[in-house]
Amino acid sequence: MTMIPNEETNGARVVSADLDRAVRTGRDALLARQREDGHWLFELEADATIPAEYILLRHYRGEPEDLELEAKIAVYLRRIQGSHGGWPLFEGGAFDISASVKAYFALKMIGDRPDEPHMQRAYEAISAHGGAAKSNVFTRVLLALYQVVPWRAVPVMPVEIMLLPRWFPFHLSKISYWARTVIVPLLILQALRPVAKNPRKIGIEELFLEAPSKVRRWPKGPHQRPPYSQIFGGIDQVLRVAEPFFPRRWRQRAIEKAKEFVIERLNGEDGLGAIYPAMANTVMAFDALGHRPDDPSIKVARLAIEKLLVIKEEEAYCQPCVSPVWDTALVCHTLLESSEDPAANEAHQGLVWLRPRQILDVKGDWAVIRPDVRPGGWAFQYGNDHYPDLDDTAVVVLAMDRAQSAAGHRDFEVAIKRGREWVEGLQSRNGGWGAFDADNNYEYLNHIPFSDHGALLDPPTADVTGRCLSMFGQLGETERTSEAVARALDYLWRTQEKDGSWYGRWGVNYVYGTWSVLCGLNAVGVDPNAAQIRRAAAWLVSVQNADGGWGEDCVSYKLDYTGFQGAPSAASQTAWAVLGLMAAGEVHNPAVATGVQWLVDHQAADGFWAENGYTGTGFPRVFYLRYHGYAKFFPLWAISRYRNLMRGNGVGVLHGM
Repeated sequence: MTMIPNEETNGARVVSADLDRAVRTGRDALLARQREDGHWLFELEADATIPAEYILLRHYRGEPEDLELEAKIAVYLRRIQGSHGGWPLFEGGAFDISASVKAYFALKMIGDRPDEPHMQRAYEAISAHGGAAKSNVFTRVLLALYQVVPWRAVPVMPVEIMLLPRWFPFHLSKISYWARTVIVPLLILQALRPVAKNPRKIGIEELFLEAPSKVRRWPKGPHQRPPYSQIFGGIDQVLRVAEPFFPRRWRQRAIEKAKEFVIERLNGEDGLGAIYPAMANTVMAFDALGHRPDDPSIKVARLAIEKLLVIKEEEAYCQPCVSPVWDTALVCHTLLESSEDPAANEAHQGLVWLRPRQILDVKGDWAVIRPDVRPGGWAFQYGNDHYPDLDDTAVVVLAMDRAQSAAGHRDFEVAIKRGREWVEGLQSRNGGWGAFDADNNYEYLNHIPFSDHGALLDPPTADVTGRCLSMFGQLGETERTSEAVARALDYLWRTQEKDGSWYGRWGVNYVYGTWSVLCGLNAVGVDPNAAQIRRAAAWLVSVQNADGGWGEDCVSYKLDYTGFQGAPSAASQTAWAVLGLMAAGEVHNPAVATGVQWLVDHQAADGFWAENGYTGTGFPRVFYLRYHGYAKFFPLWAISRYRNLMRGNGVGVLHGM
């Protein structure tokens, strides 16, 4: 059996035959998961919150019973209950009060008795953490709709904000896309204050340490500190007194404007914003506005939610959204890296599926800030035309350019040019890129009482900037030839952490961010001996686990972060670290060989890797994601690149990812 020769690895070597077998098995497994039309889609799992809210939505509306579905969701909720008695935000995580309150409420609604052992453990855990009164704003809104808590438990968000001018300190264009789509239909609900039908008449008063009507001090987010928290708290109190006296014509006009906003962006069967919270609020808002159940708008809005369900033989859950564009683009990269002709053909089919999903004729909300930029991005989901994603767009362009360069055709040239143009047009003034908007960095807004989650904004981040930089670099641009690249590099030098890492907003966390940036730096030709790259590579090596893999805990997002938060090795995070080190020119580093060996050793018989942990991020400290596809394609990608580089064929060396 041959060994890949490498005198610089100090004895750390990977058997060539093992690499070949891992690549072949992993590639075959991915190809078997391709859908007939050419794309890939893997499950996207969050915490107990979304499936619990799905149950409560059905009972809020008094929908016909589906006892079989409820029973399966109950199985899921019971299975993910933590050892602490409550429900965490991610696998193995700490108790979370809001997720626990919603899960308990949903299980009780389904029919679980409060005296059952798992419900009793949940009750005790919730009580020990201050009771349901400690829940976050969105949970308290749900409880207010069920008349469990009074509306004064919810910060005032008058629907009249729909009428505010852009220069006003608070305006929809100044908050993130996800906040916009969730809040606008919620404004209608807060204005009309409908009451849940709740046919089973279920409540959760037992979860409060004192009667909700007596609670006077509702919690705020840990990030909300003086003076902004005091200023906005005072404004909330003034609005609470003044709101009942707002002219009725203002209110009606504002409700109509909110309704117009929702209908314009309803997005067919993909739903408002293509995310569950916005979809659910839309359905409830339409109900509150008096839409009949057979109204086409409410029917399509409700269908969008149903399409998020994952129903299995024994259990079921509701996804927060779906990720076909993201999954397909990343799988295409992986197959192209595996460097086999059949894989390249299948990747081409995936890219052909992606091409017509480029958004070319809709100027979405991003155009409020950048009106002169032509559309040209891709969304994360099947359809979300008002909200294309810069991260997805960069990844799709990278894959298309790579595929046509390797095959010697220009099938995607037009799409690539429009995608690049749109990405450049959305660069923020500080040189970085956010996920959906430019210059969405009005930090003071995270201190309004409604933003206790601290995720109201979409500012530029290092990981998205690294991805966009990768795109420019792969298209041949460098610091000398491109102002966008020069500004992006300046942003990244400013945001590098003292330990050499970069923060990862959309993946957990510093391993993800550092990988993303190193790929971008490599693509635009930054000298691998540059001090910033040396520090980043050294940091990645320093946080490698003793078993050869890498793992990082979601608690790395905590506000008082003081250093790397290690965790057991995970397939996706190990792959990111290995890819990042190779992008830094460290293919011969023993850490890379041992990381690849860990991946080879942990590949399952089906060609994939097991990964129960959460390595994706929705909102730091609030909402995490388990991308079921990450452990299926990222490890294969890393192993394939290592094999290619060690064999000296240079495949992937200059690719941005």
